[in-house]
Amino acid sequence: MVLFCKNERTGLELRRLYRRLIVPVVALTILFVGGCAVTPKTLSIKDEPTRLMENTILKTATASVVSRKQLITDLADADVVYVGESHTNPSHHAIQLEIIEALAQTTDHLVIGMEMFDHTYQPVLDQWTAGALDQNAFIAKTHWYANWRFDFGLYRDILEFAKEKGLRIIALNVPFYIPSRIRVGGLASLSEADRRHLPDSIDTTDADHRAYLEAIFNQHTFSGSDTFDFFYEAQCTWEDAMAEAVARNRGSGKMVVLAGNGHIIRKFGIPDRAFARSPAPFKTIYLAPVGSEAELSWADYLWVTPDLPMSRHAMMGSVKKKN
Repeated sequence: MVLFCKNERTGLELRRLYRRLIVPVVALTILFVGGCAVTPKTLSIKDEPTRLMENTILKTATASVVSRKQLITDLADADVVYVGESHTNPSHHAIQLEIIEALAQTTDHLVIGMEMFDHTYQPVLDQWTAGALDQNAFIAKTHWYANWRFDFGLYRDILEFAKEKGLRIIALNVPFYIPSRIRVGGLASLSEADRRHLPDSIDTTDADHRAYLEAIFNQHTFSGSDTFDFFYEAQCTWEDAMAEAVARNRGSGKMVVLAGNGHIIRKFGIPDRAFARSPAPFKTIYLAPVGSEAELSWADYLWVTPDLPMSRHAMMGSVKKKN
């Protein structure tokens, strides 16, 4: 089902209605195929007997299930709320929007931080939320399909809601070529022009973070990257740059940070690094698809989501699984 509407605001409202009415129906109908009951996929928790159904929210500190309303109530005490994502899973962006909408009702100065934009595009984001750009102009001016490259439709509703409510969007990232250059030549290889994009400090001393990324590095072949040390320098630059942007821009209200699950897992990516710069209380929400396994240590909340296939517009990756 596709909804068409010339009025962007009305179109957004229709898509929200579609999401809220149709998704629960799909969740019910998949239980029966050809007249036979089918056991639904679940999320398993490592070293725990718990298996969680889709749409379950687990508060990991108490290993207890909470409702959406309870989650939003819990988030009232956090100045920064990190909501992860698998970039091509539409349900993850729907959940992110749901959280933003709920917090916008009770927060006077809500800010949205997004991994999807580098800081050089901040003026364009400000033009967008001021209502000065339409969608086509925004996509062109942010060079969306040259930089982020995932289907714009995955993020459209979030961006339109920010425009509708006048919520400032903060570009968290460094230019996307910076980590790539570090990955192939290390920090020492960067030019003075490149170094102007770096955060004030880059922490490469977290042993747990290093071990987590080394395990990922050893499972994949990263195009142009020969050494883990360069790879790790690139990742830490990425994390610290976004952490610095969070710390500098959260303002007097609350910030919701949208970033890949890998940047918030166990908090040693963006969350802890932002906290070290500006000690504001925060919560993390990891969006975990059914059919996989998660750990209680991954986040303050695990939200179980559908396991949806990759978008046909997914970015052409430079990462290949090792045989």
